[in-house]
Amino acid sequence: MPYQYDYRLLSFDLRAISHILTSPVYEKPWQTRNLLGRLIGRGIFSMEGKEHKRQRKIISPAFSGQCLKRMTPVMFRKAEELSEQWVDILSQRPQKYESFVPGTELKANSTINVARWVSRASFDVIGEAGFDYHFHALEEESEPVYMAYRRMFAIADKGINLRELMDLNFPWIRKIWSGKDNIVIDKSLKVINEAGKLLIANKKLSMNDEHCPSEKHDRDLLSLLIKSNMASDPAKRLTDQELLDQCSTFLLAGSDSVSTAISWALYFLSLDNSVQDRLRDELVDVSTCSFKGVDCSLSTPTMTLLNSMVPASSHGDPLEERWDIVESLPFLDAVVRESLRLCPPVHETIRVAMEEDKIPISHPIQLRDGTHLNTGDHITIRKGSYIHIPIEGLNYSEELWGPDAQRFNPSRWFDLPPQTHSSAFPGLGNSMTFSFGPHSCLGYKFTTAEMKIFISTLITKFIFAPAPGIEIQKHNCILTRPFIEGKWELRPQLPLVVHQVHETSDSEGDVLT
Repeated sequence: MPYQYDYRLLSFDLRAISHILTSPVYEKPWQTRNLLGRLIGRGIFSMEGKEHKRQRKIISPAFSGQCLKRMTPVMFRKAEELSEQWVDILSQRPQKYESFVPGTELKANSTINVARWVSRASFDVIGEAGFDYHFHALEEESEPVYMAYRRMFAIADKGINLRELMDLNFPWIRKIWSGKDNIVIDKSLKVINEAGKLLIANKKLSMNDEHCPSEKHDRDLLSLLIKSNMASDPAKRLTDQELLDQCSTFLLAGSDSVSTAISWALYFLSLDNSVQDRLRDELVDVSTCSFKGVDCSLSTPTMTLLNSMVPASSHGDPLEERWDIVESLPFLDAVVRESLRLCPPVHETIRVAMEEDKIPISHPIQLRDGTHLNTGDHITIRKGSYIHIPIEGLNYSEELWGPDAQRFNPSRWFDLPPQTHSSAFPGLGNSMTFSFGPHSCLGYKFTTAEMKIFISTLITKFIFAPAPGIEIQKHNCILTRPFIEGKWELRPQLPLVVHQVHETSDSEGDVLT
């Protein structure tokens, strides 16, 4: 029996992509929405049409620049806690260090699984900044909700096999043949849902308590979301179940996707000492300006170094003022943008045509049947046809970014090719990482803020280098995670050699203080 294929459209034409991502004709396929809905509920990621528009309108105010600024102190504190954990790890005896690949010559006393630790820190950030909830993941990985998410996404990270394909296309199979992984997911979801319901109920009680300071409810996403929800037309408000689904969405997007982005940024920096040094110099330069008259050398503790960035005339929370300075650093911004370009947490997205449509093109092409189309013509797309949006592919396109498109080069952001900053380019922030149009990522400012804060904190305290003898590969599951080549069974890993900034290495690799 011959194989049957469904033909799909994949285009690098910016005009075509802009049309697809902004037209109501194209939606996420029901399979994608079912998968997301099962893992994180019927939140904004898995909704389409009027429901998506309604949810987005209510959620958007919680992601304003002013609201984000109030959340940055949590990010600074967690970045500092992470650095303290790493200092403690690097000061312990070698036998207490985490191991990666048995049999390698990698020295345990200078290696850290960056991906795991950053993931723990990001989960703490979204816990406090998202819900005013403390997971304490940096202290110990034992909190029930945190562990439920870890178990659930460990299953998702394994990728799609035949069983998952069957579940995706025939969801009813789970009712008669659950399978081990589905049982784990169901139990995890039960823990998450019960905790979420209690969290929402308590938050509403707190917000209705006249003795509770109102400013307390301006510093986490859930409070802001509930306030925005209460202010809208009662007929258009989110139900408690929809609020719960948004919480799950925030946990995915605000923890795993952000931690993945931070981990890849540190990996790229580890590969290029000149870029790492330039970034560190920028951070040291800004800290040694006439802020508070504090002497800040590389040996200055990180928190003191960052405190020195706050002008003496500042008012309000010093950590919020510190964010204004970190946000303004041009090379740090370039490093974040370049890392997100080279390794977007979500490498592609897919759409399906809900009706027949004509997609405009910007240059001549030849179709599979030999038909020639000229600039200004249209491709006719049938109802039910799938379209791949190659996010990572567009970010790597030499036509857009030049011959060094696959090289980590933050300096490119100071002199971008004209085609990437023209009105024809559909991406947010001059790349496709956060998509475009009505489904663009609402939390992109949250992501970039957390990246800048963690990188600026860690790079002033640590020097990063690749782990010798270990090859890191990207694997695209739900998110693009780092794995050790040939060691798939170890799950996502990103071991890097880490030294404190006041340390150097001799020729044999021993750490010298």
